[in-house]
Amino acid sequence: MLVNEFLNNQKDYFLKGETLSYEFRLNALMKLKASIKLNEELIMQALKADLGKCEFEAYASEIGIVYEELNFALKHLKEWMKDKKVSTPLFQTGGKSFIHYEPKGTVLIASPWNYPFNLTMVPLIGAIVGGNTVLVKTSATTHNTSEVIKKIITENFDDKYIKFLTGGNNEVLEIITIGVDYIFFTGSIGIGKIIMEHASKNLTPLTLELGGKSPVIVCDDANIEVAAQRITWGKFLNCGQTCIAPDYLYVHKDVKEKFIHEMIHCIEKFYGTDASSSPDYGKIVNEKQCDRLIEYLDKDKIVYGGTHNKESLYISPTIMDNITYEDKVMSEEIFGPIAPIIEFTDLNAVIREINSKQRPLAAYFFTEDQYKIDKLIDSIHYGGGCVNDVVSHITNVNLPFGGNGLSGMGSYHGYESFLTFSHKKSIMRKSTKIKSKLPFPPYNNRVNLVKKIMK
Repeated sequence: MLVNEFLNNQKDYFLKGETLSYEFRLNALMKLKASIKLNEELIMQALKADLGKCEFEAYASEIGIVYEELNFALKHLKEWMKDKKVSTPLFQTGGKSFIHYEPKGTVLIASPWNYPFNLTMVPLIGAIVGGNTVLVKTSATTHNTSEVIKKIITENFDDKYIKFLTGGNNEVLEIITIGVDYIFFTGSIGIGKIIMEHASKNLTPLTLELGGKSPVIVCDDANIEVAAQRITWGKFLNCGQTCIAPDYLYVHKDVKEKFIHEMIHCIEKFYGTDASSSPDYGKIVNEKQCDRLIEYLDKDKIVYGGTHNKESLYISPTIMDNITYEDKVMSEEIFGPIAPIIEFTDLNAVIREINSKQRPLAAYFFTEDQYKIDKLIDSIHYGGGCVNDVVSHITNVNLPFGGNGLSGMGSYHGYESFLTFSHKKSIMRKSTKIKSKLPFPPYNNRVNLVKKIMK
């Protein structure tokens, strides 16, 4: 089917208005949830094949999060769809004002390979609750998971409502060039720029969920045992292939030695002395990414790990110390199981240094000092993050998730997903029983009355 043809089919179906009702949206959500339940085992097998994800990690970070979003949407959908009353100014006496939420129209969702199920389904839930027709494009890199997603969509939804797309970036760009009503893209900054450039030709609004080098700051008063445990988990989750993973670590000079010791202890506690034999440690997604990560390994700065096997797509959990911004590992987002450590003594200098770089998607602070917490939250510019934890902010459906600056624009999750995929239509309804002459000429000396009202 030609791009023009299926785009027109989706737009025509949207204009029929069938996706607008509460009942339609509710039924679509319930159908999606039932299909995911039915295909749980297939999803986990696919994630194992594509990324080496163990059952716990596959369920907790991919399937479970989708269930949380679905359940939250099912519970609150009716409330979200209601018109929202707002106040009306005095000079508009006889008027009532409200916001009416309508769908964006036909939307395109393009998802990445690192959390291929989660990062496809959560935006899809948002598009459904918004009442849109949807084009879904997954990553060919995680082929097995894409096939399961295709199965779920094609077996449950007419493609004039939700259509699964095959092909690569060129097909996505063709769709954008022809024109959709909204774009939701998750992926790299480079591809995000290309998407935005093509979208600009039709002034198509979009959400970009990108990435960047998300810093961790471990202060001298931090609980080092807790910090090491939580950072180790977040850094090596999905082999570091997480957009909000701790990318690099600022560790205070006074606690650095102890922190490294504790982090090594945590790695071996989590994955054993040889992570390649651990059932809980995944793999790098493909050889291209493996080669890229191996280039970052500086044997003179590795204090733990650094072993790798391209044939099995394995890179061990690795810690590198005495890192500066001139090191290759600091040139771009790592997106792998390598933890570079930068020693610091002056927190203000750290803040200045982070703010001199591109704004990251996340930032994490470990300290018990409320003054430092307030200072770090207020002073550093980033998408979102945690205090005394990493990654976990993404699991709360009540928190909007999104980037800042080059790490992205727009946000989603929970109610924010509904807002992202809806247009807020402003309405004022005026009574015909209350008739005011104030707005109409001739004005004579009514300007004095206007000044009293609108001062």
